[in-house]
Amino acid sequence: MLRSIQKIFKRKQIALALGGGGARGLAHIGVLKVLEEEKISIDLLAGTSIGALVGGAYACGISPGELEQSVVGYLSSPEFAASTIRAIEAAQGGRENHFREKIQNFLKNRYQIIQAMFKLGILSQEDFRPMIEHFLPDILIEDTKIPFRAMATDLVRGELVTFSHGSLRDAVAASCAVPGAIEPLREGERLLSDGGTLSLIPASVAKEEGADIVIAVAVDQDIGTEEEFTNAMSIYCRAAKIMAHKLKDYELKDADIVILPQVGNLNWTDFSHGLIIVAEGEKAAREKLPEMRRKLLGCRRWLPLSRVKNLTI
Repeated sequence: MLRSIQKIFKRKQIALALGGGGARGLAHIGVLKVLEEEKISIDLLAGTSIGALVGGAYACGISPGELEQSVVGYLSSPEFAASTIRAIEAAQGGRENHFREKIQNFLKNRYQIIQAMFKLGILSQEDFRPMIEHFLPDILIEDTKIPFRAMATDLVRGELVTFSHGSLRDAVAASCAVPGAIEPLREGERLLSDGGTLSLIPASVAKEEGADIVIAVAVDQDIGTEEEFTNAMSIYCRAAKIMAHKLKDYELKDADIVILPQVGNLNWTDFSHGLIIVAEGEKAAREKLPEMRRKLLGCRRWLPLSRVKNLTI
């Protein structure tokens, strides 16, 4: 009888879907800070790209405060200063071009355009690995404190891959492999790249995993533009940006609560703005608190055992 009563009062399952967007995804840390303050317990974390990195760390039990300090530590480290990602950021000089154009400019500036023709990414998995290892422990996904899923794209079959077991670091490395920038991860016959190609914000995956309520955080670029289209590349890049925006809108239909930090004008490599981005995530989450409180009002695990025992049946 007691067990059946507890089942009645078991709360709905809450999932958090964290979207991709490079450095803009540091806003996820600010969102997590607010959720913890509100004591909103997350039953499932699903992440794409930077969302997988931040979500994977939080799923391991690393607090938002610790994550923020890790960001500060990484950005001030010699490893980041000497990294290719930092070099790409510096090469842009604050210009708000599209990612592909920025990569092209970087290659020209660094005389690496010929080299890139024979590589699968500007940044190899070996070079990218220190960043993954800085934020994530070497554990299995099955051993995270909160159930976790990471999204990747199999470039061979053109299919979405949902990591639910195996190496946490490998899963996140695959999910973060931005096409053209970071080398895909080879796993048997699969060639795994950024999950954002097929699932920019994995709200639908969270629903498929059994979540009753999905809180989604999107950190993609703003769709508005004042740029002039002067060549075929600029047209191609603009079309790709529009497609990504529409994919986001489609996926957010499966979300019950949507948080949109105002970081859309920042480049995916602008990690030097890390603390500003975290603050934007916190601000956006606080603005959504009335809606979250309303929709999550009845979401309790069960009544306290003392009250259950005193119920008259």
